[in-house]
Amino acid sequence: MKHSIQMGLTVITSIICASLLLTYPQVKAESGSEPVSKSVSASTSVDLPLSEIRLFTDIYARIKKEYVEEVDDKQLIDGAIRGMMSSLDPHSVFLSADEFEELQIGTSGEFGGLGIEVGMENGVVRVIAPIEDTPADKAGVKAGDLIIQLDDTQVKGLTLNEAVKLMRGKRGTDILLTIVREGENVPLEITVRRDVIKVKSVRSRILEAGYGYLRISSFQSKTTRNVINAVQRLKNSDPDLQGLILDLRNNPGGVLTGAVGVSDLFLKDGKLIVYTKGRGSDGSLKYTASTPDLTAGLPIIILINEGSASASEIVAGALQDHERAVIMGKKSFGKGSVQTVLPLQDDNGIKLTTSRYYTPNGRSIQAEGIKPDILVETEVTEGEEDKSFKFVRESDLAGHLENSIDQQEAADDESTSDVKQTVKTIIVAADSEGDAVLDEALNILKQMSADKQMAISQ
Repeated sequence: MKHSIQMGLTVITSIICASLLLTYPQVKAESGSEPVSKSVSASTSVDLPLSEIRLFTDIYARIKKEYVEEVDDKQLIDGAIRGMMSSLDPHSVFLSADEFEELQIGTSGEFGGLGIEVGMENGVVRVIAPIEDTPADKAGVKAGDLIIQLDDTQVKGLTLNEAVKLMRGKRGTDILLTIVREGENVPLEITVRRDVIKVKSVRSRILEAGYGYLRISSFQSKTTRNVINAVQRLKNSDPDLQGLILDLRNNPGGVLTGAVGVSDLFLKDGKLIVYTKGRGSDGSLKYTASTPDLTAGLPIIILINEGSASASEIVAGALQDHERAVIMGKKSFGKGSVQTVLPLQDDNGIKLTTSRYYTPNGRSIQAEGIKPDILVETEVTEGEEDKSFKFVRESDLAGHLENSIDQQEAADDESTSDVKQTVKTIIVAADSEGDAVLDEALNILKQMSADKQMAISQ
C-alpha cells in the first residue's frame, strides 16, 4: 500500500478547516501540473499563447497608468494568479506563503482557531460543520449557518482567505460572529473564544452487548493507527463483538493515507481500494489492501450523509464495491477529484486539481456522490415543511468538474466485480434529542449478524 500522497482540506488555516479536498503536498513543482511559462523549468515548457499574453500586459499597463489609485505590482500579479486559479474549479487555489505553511500544519490534526469547516457561498461564509468539542461547537455554531459579519467587518465582498484571516487571533481572544440561520427571523450574534484546536478524529464505544460504534470525524495522518486501537478497545470491552457501525456522517475528508489505511483494515489483502487517473506523471496511481481484515469479516454498516466527502467517500465506495459493508444514510457530497500541492518560489504554492479518483468498480463519484444501499428519509408530519438543513453538494458549487467520464468504459477497465445496487428506503422519525438513524442502523446490524450466524450454522 503506497503512502506517498496526501489529501488535505479546501482551505486549511490556523483557524478553520474548509474541507473536501484530496491533495498531494510537497511534491516536485512540475509534478502533475501544466505550467504557464517556459521559465518554470525546462522540463515543463509549453507553447505560450502570445496574443492572450499581449492582452494581459495591455490591461496590466492600463491599470498601472490610469487606475484612480496607484496599485502595487505584487497586488496585481497575485490578483491575476488567484483569478486564473479560480477559473478552473472550486478546489484549485493559489496559496500564499502563510497559507502554504498552514495547509501542511492542518493535516496533523492540530491547529489554532474556532473549529469550523467552512466554504464560501454567494459572497458569505457557510458553515459546513462545527468540529466536535471545539469552541465553535460549544458556542452553538451549527451546520448551515451563514456568517455575514466578523466583529465589525461585513463578509460580503471578502474572499474566503480574507475572511479566514479575520477569524485568526491569539488563543483566548474572542470574535463575534453574526450569523443568519434558517428558521430564525433575525441574525444571531455568537461570541466564540479562539483556542488551539486538537481534533480527535476517532471515537468509539459499545452501543450494547455485541455491537460497537466507531466515529471518524476527519482523516488525519494518525487515523489508521487510532482506528486499530479503537477496534482493539472494543474487542477488549466485548470479546463477543458481532457487528460494527462506522459513522462517517459530516466527515469532510482529510489525508489520503488515512482513507486508504482505514479501508485496508476492513478488506482482504490484495483488494483494490481506490485508483486515480490524470494527465500528469503522478496522476494515475492504484492503492490496494495489504493486511488481513481487522474484524475477520464482522458485519459492518457505514453511515454517510451529504456532509461526507472526499476521503469518506473513498472508504464508503471501497467497502461498498467489495460488498464488505452496507452503506446507510444520504447520498454523499460528491467530491471525486484530487488536488496536488505544488511549491513555488518565495514559499508560495498552488493547489491544482490534477486527477479524478475512482472506486474499485470504476465509479467516478465526481458531482455524483456515493449512493447508500439503505436510503434514510426523515419523517415529515403531513402539512408541515421539511425544515432539515439542506446541504450544499459538489454539484452545487460554481465551476465544479462535471462527471463526464464514460462509466462503462471505466468499469470495464478496472472493475473487480459487477455489483448491482438495489437501494432500500426507510423512514425515521425526526428526533432532536436522540439519533434515530443510529438507532435504526443498530437494528439492521443485529439482523445482519443474525443472518450471518444462521448462514454459518447451515
